Amino acid sequence: MQAADLVTMYRYNDWANQRILAATAKLPPAQFLAQSSLSWGSVRDVLVHTLGAEWIWRMRLQHGAAPARLLAAADFPTYAALAERWQAEQAELSAYIAGLNDDELNAPILYRNTKGQPYEAVLWQILAHVVNHGTQHRAEVAHILTSFGCSPGDTDLILFIRER
Repeated sequence: MQAADLVTMYRYNDWANQRILAATAKLPPAQFLAQSSLSWGSVRDVLVHTLGAEWIWRMRLQHGAAPARLLAAADFPTYAALAERWQAEQAELSAYIAGLNDDELNAPILYRNTKGQPYEAVLWQILAHVVNHGTQHRAEVAHILTSFGCSPGDTDLILFIRER
């Protein structure tokens, strides 16, 4: 993979996240926190999980850290708290992605999961996984948001490309 392609993928990821967050901002707190059939419980919980995945992978890849846990949903009692943290993380992640070159993207990376187990993968594959993971969870949240009357609209990559 080339660095310019990855930058495009992450710009798409940011665009899609912002669409989901904008729709989520319309929810009353009770719906934001309501338990549902989603993989992680509530809209808040799924979004915290998605943000946590972006954060934990950046910490592993950029800093060589091995966090033992993801972010805790309880640390984000309101939409505002979640949106503020996501904005900060998005800026950090975007800066990290923008600084990578083709050779770095195609090199193997050693990391540890939250249980401390060692793994190795090529950097671009990990970073593509992060975007794909976000797509899965954005789709789940979009379904619930739509049922609450707050559809985020389409978040397909091709729509992002057309808008550019």
